Amino acid sequence: MGVGGCLALPWRCLVCRNRRSGDATLPQRAMDNVTVQQGESATLRCTVDDRVTRVAWLNRSTILYAGNDKWSIDNRVVILSNTKTQYSIKIHNVDVYDEGPYTCSVQTDNHPKTSRVHLIVQVPPQIVNISSDITVNEGSSVTLMCLAFGRPEPTVTWRHLSGKGQGFVSEDEYLEITGITREQSGEYECSAVNDVAVPDVRKVKVTVNYPPYISNAKNTGASVGQKGILQCEASAVPVAEFQWFKEDTRLANGLEGVRIESKGRLSTLTFFNVSEKDYGNYTCVATNKLGNTNASIILYGPGAVHDSGNAASRAAAGLCLWATLLARLLLDF
Repeated sequence: MGVGGCLALPWRCLVCRNRRSGDATLPQRAMDNVTVQQGESATLRCTVDDRVTRVAWLNRSTILYAGNDKWSIDNRVVILSNTKTQYSIKIHNVDVYDEGPYTCSVQTDNHPKTSRVHLIVQVPPQIVNISSDITVNEGSSVTLMCLAFGRPEPTVTWRHLSGKGQGFVSEDEYLEITGITREQSGEYECSAVNDVAVPDVRKVKVTVNYPPYISNAKNTGASVGQKGILQCEASAVPVAEFQWFKEDTRLANGLEGVRIESKGRLSTLTFFNVSEKDYGNYTCVATNKLGNTNASIILYGPGAVHDSGNAASRAAAGLCLWATLLARLLLDF
C-alpha cells in the first residue's frame, strides 16, 4: 500500500507498520490467554498511557475497532472502554469460531507496538450420538457407540449398571462385548467429562435373550381331600410359557379339579381336593423362542416313599446301589 493509501486509511497503515517494525523495536511479551465458556462474554483489555495517539483491536488481519470507530460488522463486538489507561472491547455470546489470537495495536511516540491476547473458548461436554436400546441373543457380539463433543475434548466412559452396583467397563467411545452373557444384560451408562461443566450422561438398555432354565421344582406332599400345590420356576428372556403334563397327557386349566396359573417366572398347578388318582409324576415344560426345558415333580401322599431328586439323581442313586452290591459280592467271593 502506497503513501496515498496510508493517508486514506491511517489505521490500516498503523497495522502495516506494526507488522514491519513494531516487534523489532519493542520486545513483545508472552501472549495472554482469556478463557470463557461458549455463550458467555469475553472481555479483551489493552493497557495504554497518555502517550498513545492511536489504538486498534484486530482479530488476525481483520480490524474490529480503530479508536472509537467500529470496523466489524459483527453486532456482538462492542467497545467497552477507551481511556488514557485502558482500551478494551467485549464479545458477547462467544462461540467456538471466535477462538484465536487478537491484537491490540498501539501507536506511541511514532513507535508502534502490539499486545496480543489468545481467546480460548471452552464447550461443556455433550453426547451427540449414542446407540439405541438393543436386544440380542446370548452369545452374540455387541458394539455400543457413544460420540461426544466438547472443548477440551471430553473423556468418554462406559459403565454397566448391574444389580450388583456400578461396574467399570471401559474408557472409549466404543464398547465391544464379545459373546455376551445373560449377566451382562441391563443398563449401560455413557458419561462424557471434560471438567468445563457437569458431565453429560446417557443410558442404553441391553436385553439379552436366553432359553429357559428351571431353577426351582420340588416334589410336594398332600393328604387326600386337602389342597396340593406344585410349583415350577423358570428363568428366561423372553419370559417362558408353561405347560403341565401327567404322563403323556397335557393338563388343561379348570378340568378335573385343577387350576394352572402362570405369572412371570412362576407357574403353579393347584389341586383343590386331592384324590388318590392325583398322586404321581407331573412334568413342567418351560418354552420360549430360543428353546425349552422340563422338570419332573411328584405329588405324593402322607407316608409315601418318594425321591425328591430328578431323573439324573435317581439314575445316579441306582448305579451307586448296584456298585455297592457288586462290591459286597466280590468281597464274599
